[in-house]
Amino acid sequence: MSEGPLYPPPGAPTPEEPAAGPPAQPAHPAYPAPGTTPPPAGWAPYPGAAGGPRPGLALGAAHKPGAFALRPLGLGDMYDGAFRIIRFNPKATVGAAVLVTAAAMVLPLLVTAVLSFTVGLALDESGEIETSASTSEVLAFLAAYGSLLLSLVLAQIGITLVTGMIVHVTRAAAVGRRLSLGEAWAATRGNRWRLIGLVTFLYVAFVVVLVVYVLLWVLVVALADGPWPVVVWGLVSVPAYLALTCWMWVRVYYLAVPALMIESAGVFGAIGRGWVLTRRAFWRTFGIALLTVVIANVAGSMLGFPFSLVGQLATVFTPEYALLALVLTQAVVSVVQNAFTAPFTGAVASMQYLDLRMRKEAYDVELLREAGIISE
Repeated sequence: MSEGPLYPPPGAPTPEEPAAGPPAQPAHPAYPAPGTTPPPAGWAPYPGAAGGPRPGLALGAAHKPGAFALRPLGLGDMYDGAFRIIRFNPKATVGAAVLVTAAAMVLPLLVTAVLSFTVGLALDESGEIETSASTSEVLAFLAAYGSLLLSLVLAQIGITLVTGMIVHVTRAAAVGRRLSLGEAWAATRGNRWRLIGLVTFLYVAFVVVLVVYVLLWVLVVALADGPWPVVVWGLVSVPAYLALTCWMWVRVYYLAVPALMIESAGVFGAIGRGWVLTRRAFWRTFGIALLTVVIANVAGSMLGFPFSLVGQLATVFTPEYALLALVLTQAVVSVVQNAFTAPFTGAVASMQYLDLRMRKEAYDVELLREAGIISE
C-alpha cells in the first residue's frame, strides 16, 4: 500500500492522486530510534506522520497541518474538518460504509428474489400478505422479512467497524495524513472484537433501562385507582427517562468508541475515558452531538427519499413483485443513507474526542510534535 498525500493548507486546491512510490510502513507501533523518547502507551504514529517538519508548510498554517486546526475546536471547525476528512479520504469513509452496507443487503435481496420467482410472493392492495396465502407462502414471507432484519443487524455491525476505522482516519488527518481503506482497516487490528463487544454492551445497557422503565409503567397502571396517578406518572417519568437516556448517551456511550480505538483502553476503560472527558463538558458535547445527529438524519432522509419514491411507484406498477421492490428499495436507501451519516457522525464524534483531549490534556502538543511542527 502506498502512502497518501498530505492534506493541503487552507485554501489550496485539491491534490491530485499520487504516483506510485515506495511502500509505506505498516500501521503498527514502530520501535523508537536510539536516543529518542519512546511514545506513550497506546500511541502509534501513522505512516509518514513523523520524520521532522514537513517541507513547504507555511508558518501561518502551522497550527493546521491536516484537516482541522490543532487547537480547541468550535462547531464550525468540526463540521469543516468532517467534510474535509470525507473529501480527502473517500475510500476509507464513504467507500467503507457503502461496502459493508451493500454486502449486508445482498442476503435479503437474494432470498426475496428466489422466493418471488419460485413461491410467487405477492401483497394485496393494502401492502399486507394476501389472506388466501398458503402456509408455504406465509413461511416465505417470514423468511423474506427475517432475512431483511438479519441484514440490518449485520449492516449495523459493519457500520460499527467502519466507525472504528473513521476514528483512525480522523486521528491521522489531524497530523496531515491520508489513510487508505487498507490502512484504516489495519489500524483497527486488535480492537475489532472489543469494539463490537463495547457497542453490544452499551446497547444492552440501554435496552435494560428501557425494559425497567416499561415495567414501572405496567406496575403504575396496575396499581392506579384512576387515570390521574397514571397522568402524573407520565408527566414526571417521561421527561426523566429522556433526560436519563441523553445523559447516558453523552457520558457513557458517545466518546467510548474513539477512546477504545485510539487508546486501546479496553471496553470498561474506554467507557471510563469517555466519562472523564465529558466531565464539566456535558452540555457542549450534548449540543454538538445532538445537532450532528439531526443534520445527519435529515440529510440521509433527503438522500434516500427519491429511491423510496421509486420503490413505492414500483409496487403500484408491478404488484406481483411488490415485496421484491420494497426490499430492493430498502437496500438502496440503507446504502445511500449510511454513505453519508456514518462518515459524518463518526468524524464529528472523533473530533469531539480530540477536542476534549486538547482542552484537558494538551493533546494538541503531542499531535503537533507528531506532525513535525514542534520538536521534542
